Amino acid sequence: MASATVSPTAFNRRSYVYRLLDAKGAEWAAIRDSAVAMRLGRSVDEEVGIGRRLALTDLSPLPRTGFKGTGTVEWLTAQGMMIGPDSNMAYRQADGSLAARLAPTEIFLIDSLKGEAGLIDRLNGAWNWGAEKPRKLIGYPMPRAESHCWFMISGWQAPAMFAKICGVDLRAHKFKQGQIAQTSVAKISAILIRDYFGEMPAYHLLTDSASAEYMWGCLVDAMAEFDGQPIGLGALRRLAEAR
Repeated sequence: MASATVSPTAFNRRSYVYRLLDAKGAEWAAIRDSAVAMRLGRSVDEEVGIGRRLALTDLSPLPRTGFKGTGTVEWLTAQGMMIGPDSNMAYRQADGSLAARLAPTEIFLIDSLKGEAGLIDRLNGAWNWGAEKPRKLIGYPMPRAESHCWFMISGWQAPAMFAKICGVDLRAHKFKQGQIAQTSVAKISAILIRDYFGEMPAYHLLTDSASAEYMWGCLVDAMAEFDGQPIGLGALRRLAEAR
């Protein structure tokens, strides 16, 4: 639960933009080994309204991981995951997480908005090289929690906002649910994933963690024309439930 006593500086892991969120009056909640901004100085109801128009949410404290290499998809499928044949598509898992197939042998796995990491923890615990000779090819882990920041942009004005900073046409009839674009956003290499939020556009944005504050600033600046604003995870969860 959100609490005024929770501080991101009390955790070894923290959001890459926590100082910017603190300046917005963030109310934090502890989720696993980090603090997540649940709301930003407004009521959740007010932030839900913003989220329907255009909003930016920091999901960087939530779990994510990756696996890559020959045998990766076969091993993950044997572990019970559902991964389709097409690259540049994200496949919803039973626990709500998304398996983003970036290439034939590369999966970027992001947790659901609950942040429970059940599947991620199980996969990280199950992966190990076998003792057989020659060794069975099952890919190898690619930890992504430190390499990539994770933001979500939601709302009906999101495609128009992205048109200012990204060359990919993200309108709903062009960029379908689950589709992935590995592209440039604000002149930084990024991964965009269209989430399954029903008809309302919602996009995960993953990019180099060292550029997190720069990217956040670019997004906030691009949203201003559409009266878009940052919101907390509490409102985003409610929007997701309504999909």
